[in-house]
Amino acid sequence: MKTFFKANVASLAASLCDYLVTIIFKEFLLINAVRSSIIGTIFGGVINFLIGKHWVFQSKNSPSFLQAKRYFIAWTGNLLLNASGVYLLTELMGIHYIIAKLATSLTVAVAYNYPIQKNYVFKKIDIDEKD
Repeated sequence: MKTFFKANVASLAASLCDYLVTIIFKEFLLINAVRSSIIGTIFGGVINFLIGKHWVFQSKNSPSFLQAKRYFIAWTGNLLLNASGVYLLTELMGIHYIIAKLATSLTVAVAYNYPIQKNYVFKKIDIDEKD
């Protein structure tokens, strides 16, 4: 339960970065909501990986390159799920982009991100294990 709590704190920090970047790109740089959301997700993903590796899972036994590779694979799924959710809610249902992003990111965080980070990205492995 401690790891789940820490993962959610890390997710919150990454989400704050994600939302800030999304809002800056949408409101100040006038990029459309879906593209702004994708850019925000990229920034948030980098923050989440670093916090997850060093604080949440304290994953020091696995090579960073292997974890980064696994994170990128998992994160690509995260990006597709978030972009699709924001697209469906904003473009097809007419929901404000902030509400759409919030609803989508909360759903993806609990149903996808935590389980895949715990069981795939930062799982304990032998250094000799190959992907």
